[in-house]
Amino acid sequence: MSTPPGLAPAPAAAGPTPTRTLREAWPALAGLSAVFLFEMLDNSILNVALPTIGRELHASTVALQWVTNAYAVTFGGLMLLLGATADRFGRRRIMLIGLVLLGTASLATAFVSTPGQLIAVRALTGVAAAMTTPGSMALAFRLFDEDGLRVRAATLISTVGLVGLAIGPTVGGFVLAIAPWQALLLVNVPIAVLAVVGVRAGIAADEAADLHRDPLDVLGAALGTATIVLALVAPTLFVTEGAGSWQPWTATAAAATGAVLFLLRQRSARHPLLDLELVARPLVSSGLAYKAAAGLATAGLGYLVTLQLQLDWGWTPAAAALGMLPQVVVLVAGGAFVNPFVRRVGLDRAARLSATAVVSGLAVYSLLGRFGYPWVATALVLVAAGMRVVGVVAGVNVLRGLPKNRTTIGAALTDTAAEVTSGVGIAVCGTVLAALFTGGIAASGWSPRQTAQFQEAVTIAGLLLTVAAAALVGWAALRTRHAADGQADEPGAATTGA
Repeated sequence: MSTPPGLAPAPAAAGPTPTRTLREAWPALAGLSAVFLFEMLDNSILNVALPTIGRELHASTVALQWVTNAYAVTFGGLMLLLGATADRFGRRRIMLIGLVLLGTASLATAFVSTPGQLIAVRALTGVAAAMTTPGSMALAFRLFDEDGLRVRAATLISTVGLVGLAIGPTVGGFVLAIAPWQALLLVNVPIAVLAVVGVRAGIAADEAADLHRDPLDVLGAALGTATIVLALVAPTLFVTEGAGSWQPWTATAAAATGAVLFLLRQRSARHPLLDLELVARPLVSSGLAYKAAAGLATAGLGYLVTLQLQLDWGWTPAAAALGMLPQVVVLVAGGAFVNPFVRRVGLDRAARLSATAVVSGLAVYSLLGRFGYPWVATALVLVAAGMRVVGVVAGVNVLRGLPKNRTTIGAALTDTAAEVTSGVGIAVCGTVLAALFTGGIAASGWSPRQTAQFQEAVTIAGLLLTVAAAALVGWAALRTRHAADGQADEPGAATTGA
């Protein structure tokens, strides 16, 4: 890949020789898999416990909403700042500090007695996630020199997390039958211990030559964090307060203003938090666009299908959970096909094709989902199959396009793109529904008119997100097609290790 003028690649670190097989790296991969397992398992089991938490802590609806939002806002809002910090002070060091904070916050759950205390614990857990989640991809990338091994490692880590996501609600339901709800969050303690042991045993400390030594852009960090927090809060306000309220629009305007100020700061700062010239590199910008497109489509589909199965079609929660099973099966079992697919078509083409599958799944649902469950199942399978690949490959491509001393903030930027666009996807769906649907959407016994309004809203919201996601995919494909890349990206270029 060509280097933009004035940007010389970072010097190679004089660290340990990269691992040549997955087997040699098993302690590190076990620890990093535990980190991703926490991210996937945590919110899925918490959601199961929310009704119980509401009863035992006498929490209001708003308080329960912030039990989940506190984690999402601190996690998404702090990833860029803490990713930049890790690149300067050591990825392994920040990872271990974050894991200790995770274990401590999880232990504190046992002493929670009010909704406010639980919200504070969830906010601390979000901070720990922001310190550990981007670092898991950056450290896995650093373990290997070959792109094929990097893809296999990322696939292994994500598969462990997706298994946790799939079994979390079921296991959580069984645990609640025999134990207090706090037990569900205390499971993070042994996960944190496993991660600490694996990271300490399998990953060497960062070499000084492999760290980013520029001063931290404090003003840029404040603007970036504020922008992302507002962008994550705004979608929730659209859904809870409605599009007619001033609050979501004010938050949206503030987020847009913050984004403009952040970009201006990054252009003028001597040592920017986020080097825009690096972000503009073809592999980086296209990888972010693919992740953003997938975030839009996946969040929109998940939100709309959940409402359709339970409110429009009247399925019970258990039946609706079974209705989502095709997606779960593909997400969990699809890991075996990621590496052969990438070897066959190459990293860049794999990203393009998988992102296209995600967008196609949303299009199928938007146009045909009202005609019966087989179309819904088809859409779920397409989106899950695409996500299984793009979630790994787009992230690897972003890190391939960055110098070694920027990998953690690159991973943080990838996760942030997915978090923010997921929120935007839900906001679009909620706003369209609020504009077209009359009456209470959660009320039982819809009239024929309300059913028609819901179906119209699903089609309009789904197609709006489809067009936006398709535009991102098309732009990313054009971005990489004519780019001069120093690395071969032909079929078979991403080879695997023994």
